[in-house]
Parts: sequence; C-alpha cells; structure tokens
Amino acid sequence: MRAQGRDVIRATIDDFLVPRAQRYRRGRFSAEGCYFDSHDHKALCQVLLDPLGPGGDRKFQHTVYDRDADRPLSSPATTAVEDAVLLFDGVLLLQPELIDRWDLRIFVSVDFEQTIDRALTRSMALAGSADAADAAEIERSWRHRYIPSQQLYFATARPTDHADIIVYNDQLHEPPWDFRSARPRSDRGPA
Repeated sequence: MRAQGRDVIRATIDDFLVPRAQRYRRGRFSAEGCYFDSHDHKALCQVLLDPLGPGGDRKFQHTVYDRDADRPLSSPATTAVEDAVLLFDGVLLLQPELIDRWDLRIFVSVDFEQTIDRALTRSMALAGSADAADAAEIERSWRHRYIPSQQLYFATARPTDHADIIVYNDQLHEPPWDFRSARPRSDRGPA
C-alpha cells in the first residue's frame, strides 16, 4: 500500500489492553477472562476507530495502555491524511462488538499446538533463553487460558464465518489463503 502512495496507519489490539488486575480478575488461567476482560473495546472505538471512520475527525491515538508498566497512556493525538488506511492486527477482532468495524477481515489460522511452540520460540528469542520453569509457565498459560479462549471465540463469534480472507498459517513461509465471497462493505469503520 505504501508503494502505491497510500499512508498506512499500523495499530494493534495489544495496545488496547485493560489493567492487569482487570484482565486477571477471573483468575490468571481463565479462558473467559482472556476472552471477555482483556481488551478495552470502548477506548479502541473512541480514540482510533471512530476518528478514522466515516464522519470522523481523523485525530486518533495508536494506544491507550502500556502493558509493561501496567498503566494507561495518554499519548497525543495524530491526524491522519484523508485517504489513510488502517492496518489493525490482533486476537479476537471478529467479536460481535467489533465485527462491523472492518472493511476487510483477514483471519489468520494456525493449529493450536503450533501456537504453543511459537510462543515458546518467541519467548526464547526475546529473553535470549528460557529455562524449564519459564517454558512450563508459558505452556500452561497457552493450554489453560489462551487456547480455551480461542475455542470460546470460535464457539461464540464464529470468526471464520465472517472473514473475507483466511490465511492458514501452519506453514510460515508459504501459507495458503482462502478468499471468501465478497461481502457488503461496512459504512462504519476504517479500512
């Protein structure tokens, strides 16, 4: 898109978390807590999606939360150019309260067992190494919180039913894509 002269705004759901105490109020390994209590959808809409959507003033914020410091952020607003494109990534984005906010919905699928292996690989890359206790904690988090929350997501939101494109990301270097039939465009959210 940038090569075609479009201004691209990158943002992620990870910057719209709620404080740790709220995320874990149902317990550290609660799938329901992960699904229902992790993200601040109201703030996401107020500071990013509404300003960039139809009728918005284009004055937006990329983030409202500092995960490492576990505190809210009050970053200054940025003004988007009129034809900017928002490229937004993250988990659980095709939940009912967000489904109509996206002009194009891409769902990235991967086998649950691979998600654990990839989480361990990421952790080792970030930390330089991971001991057995760290690896066990990561695996426990994925098996008891993250994967069950994804299963809840599949059961309640049916994200693949709403995706325009599904990327089967089991093979990182050459993932197959499934282009779904064209859906009517939303008039409520950014591209």
